[in-house]
Amino acid sequence: MAGVVPRLLLVLLFSVITQFPLLARSSSLDLQITNAECRIDLTSQIVKVFLTLKVENTGTSPASELLLAFPPRQVDRLALVKAACTVGKKKKKTYVPLEVKPTELPDAPNDTKLFSILLLNPLKTSETATVEVLLILTHCLEPFPAEISQSESQLVYYHDSAIILSPHYIKQQTTYIKTPSTKVESYTRVEPTNHAGTQIIYGPYADRPPYSFSPIIVHSENNSPFAVVEELVREVEISHWGSLQITEHYKLAHAGAHHKGVFSRVEYQSRPSISGVSSFKHLLARLPPRVHSVYYRDEIGNISSSHLRGDSRKSELEIEPRYPLFGGWKATFVIGYGLPVEDFLFESPDGRRYLNFSFGCPVVETVVDDLTIKVVLPEGSQDPTAVAPFPVDQHLETKYSYLDVVGRTVVVLKKKNVVPEHSSPFQVYYKFNPIFMLAEPMMLTCVFFLLFMGCIAYLHVDLSLHK
Repeated sequence: MAGVVPRLLLVLLFSVITQFPLLARSSSLDLQITNAECRIDLTSQIVKVFLTLKVENTGTSPASELLLAFPPRQVDRLALVKAACTVGKKKKKTYVPLEVKPTELPDAPNDTKLFSILLLNPLKTSETATVEVLLILTHCLEPFPAEISQSESQLVYYHDSAIILSPHYIKQQTTYIKTPSTKVESYTRVEPTNHAGTQIIYGPYADRPPYSFSPIIVHSENNSPFAVVEELVREVEISHWGSLQITEHYKLAHAGAHHKGVFSRVEYQSRPSISGVSSFKHLLARLPPRVHSVYYRDEIGNISSSHLRGDSRKSELEIEPRYPLFGGWKATFVIGYGLPVEDFLFESPDGRRYLNFSFGCPVVETVVDDLTIKVVLPEGSQDPTAVAPFPVDQHLETKYSYLDVVGRTVVVLKKKNVVPEHSSPFQVYYKFNPIFMLAEPMMLTCVFFLLFMGCIAYLHVDLSLHK
């Protein structure tokens, strides 16, 4: 009997621990969305969704998280989810970032992706809060027709729901869709629906149960450049002798409707407002200030059609490929430049050195399918660690360069589906003994010393057979 009581206590404790997350999750489901406003921006190839959610706790226990749900069509195309809580009113309103992380629910529909937003303070019964959410979606606009001629405009499909897919009860919701132009071929009507100019309004809709879904399709004109970098490899080489050397390898593609027929250069140049309106021939790269030694080239050689302008706060490089890019066309090129090391390399309080550099792609309004950043540390660096503001895959490599003995440690960071909002600073920490800076000068000194000694010995040694 003495051994039965401890076992019962362990079983009871285990059951409480396992049921606690379910109890916490059930209290979160007591949140009700009293008013939801969804604004969808379709003016570029990157779809931006802005949600304003006013939530209220209708349960009896405090609720600390708000749940977001995404249909299977958007799961793999979701590039970024950010949330903030509004504090104050009108002019004194401020935004406090909230933690967002993936989660699961046992009763969620199949293949539905869920995210949990941790509220700033748990909501008690009848308390309300306003949460702002930003969603970034890529490859959501489907060209239709899939092929167009040089003189045709590009039309795209956008699939979504007039009602926010949510595990919470929605008391009232309105959806606003902004199109790039007034030319809208067709759109799904879910009454009440209004269309005026470049805006389509769905709603307001009232009293929607959890996981309500009302599919809609918007077929509209979109001639914005669908510039997609299929693969980008950025190499940042650190030299403690005064500079950073940046090399970026691009594989660029036009992801819009494929070009059909024959390309006419005469028509393209004589009627630029009609011919090739969905193509692009210029790209703008925003580089750090005080950039120097900039070059832009491809497999053939240097490309002279680039313009660099900048000041003490920014540098902008306008590049022009050798030919305009239509749908389905691709181009590869390399951009390289140097930066002063004192602007990006610092020393932490614990004595470690760290690089503070920008993540993402410097070319504006582009989607990067596969981004790789390689930070080449000086030879002799130890214990490298990388800190990024979002999840990335990372590993270490070794690179050999001129006069290297043991090789240089390379910190490799990889991320897929990268958008301009990912251009945030990241840090690479490492330990470095300054004595290693003398290794290469000493090697060169020894080589030249031995060379001179060999020359002197050769000139003073008599190797002839006769005196």
